[in-house]
Amino acid sequence: MSTTLTYFDFAGSRGEECRLALHIAGIPFTDDRIDPPTWGKRKAGSPWGSLPVLEVDGRSLGQCNAILQWVGRTGGLLPSEPWEAARHESILAACEDLRHSFQPALREKDADRKKAAREAFAAGYLQRWAADLEREIQGPFVGGADLSVADLKVYVCTNWFLSGVVDHVPTDVFAGFPKVLALHAAVKQHPAVQAWYAR
Repeated sequence: MSTTLTYFDFAGSRGEECRLALHIAGIPFTDDRIDPPTWGKRKAGSPWGSLPVLEVDGRSLGQCNAILQWVGRTGGLLPSEPWEAARHESILAACEDLRHSFQPALREKDADRKKAAREAFAAGYLQRWAADLEREIQGPFVGGADLSVADLKVYVCTNWFLSGVVDHVPTDVFAGFPKVLALHAAVKQHPAVQAWYAR
């Protein structure tokens, strides 16, 4: 099987969760990291006009959650029981809801409005989102002892805020949610995740 994942050349967001999933699932792949000008030339021929894109034996698949679901089913990173699989997939969707909801605060250019919007997001939406997620986590991972693509996506999403790279969102924003923090720590400490970053 010939597999290529195309995304921008940085270790974050939708591309990184797909890279981690492919690596942990044991699916060999070409890690095609591109710059914005290259993407501008390829965009028109891509599915949905967005990244990441997964190519498998000449077929192309867009949308990160669809890619994660394919990797999960192919590589054993999604539960086989239909209801439990759907529950994990709902968390993939909730993570995308989080990203879309943060876009206005992320794109704000005015310093004062940006600060106010991000502080409000941290105190409001992020708290509600984390509370909903907390109820879904069996511990340490979403489904209990087994790592899944849902855990990888949650890890990448929460790591963005916990790492301190987002101005005006405190790194202790999830302090009231011990299961969320424990999931993040469990993914970070997972041997396959550590092996990916040790390459």
